Amino acid sequence: MPRTRDIRPRHQQIAAELRDLIMRGELGPGAQLPSTAQLVAKYGAANATIQHALRALKDEGFLDSRAGKGVYVRDRQPFIIDASTYITPEPGRFRYQLLNVRNVVPPADITDGLQLAPGATAIVRTRVLFHDGQPVELSASYYPAEIAADSSLAKAAKIRGGAPQALADLGFPQRAFVDRISARPPTVEEAETLDLPDGTPVIRQLRVVYSDNERPVEASVLIKGGHLYELLYRQTTETESV
Repeated sequence: MPRTRDIRPRHQQIAAELRDLIMRGELGPGAQLPSTAQLVAKYGAANATIQHALRALKDEGFLDSRAGKGVYVRDRQPFIIDASTYITPEPGRFRYQLLNVRNVVPPADITDGLQLAPGATAIVRTRVLFHDGQPVELSASYYPAEIAADSSLAKAAKIRGGAPQALADLGFPQRAFVDRISARPPTVEEAETLDLPDGTPVIRQLRVVYSDNERPVEASVLIKGGHLYELLYRQTTETESV
């Protein structure tokens, strides 16, 4: 079976090669990149193509130019998120901006996740998460209207203690969650809200949160810029005798 050819523009291919070297630590923070002439020779590309590739990596936050000196790898660590159901706001670091709260018939994947009857409604809270003033996540969290309609989850205001506290107050403490993770190009809304550099993919998490008796009480779509994030998952494993 023939291999698929990479038909991306040449500057995107070169940026991908350099990005991989940076993310693998082969080009560490503070490392100087080869000169433009050296990169032209290495990749067999035009000067303008190399400049286009470097500009893309600068826009993504991987590189910095120093006047009269060259291009260097920024001391920029990945934004590592320890997967959890809710990120607690921290003054000066994490904060949420509530965009809207609505009662809607949710899309099919949310209806399935919440195990709703066809046509049943849910309260959806749409928010942007900021880290150090930068938008890093767009989220839409859905709650079955039958349990959330008359609660703080249905009000267009911030919730003290967040959604986990609101659900606990309703008698539905969060016990577990399941994530389905995929990557894709962003929608126009996602690209503009998250201020994504051109060509940056997003990580899409479909998260279903369960309460007692495995009842689903929340389903969220979490959209993150792929150039910023690493998702950290921990799980204890048990060793069995063979």
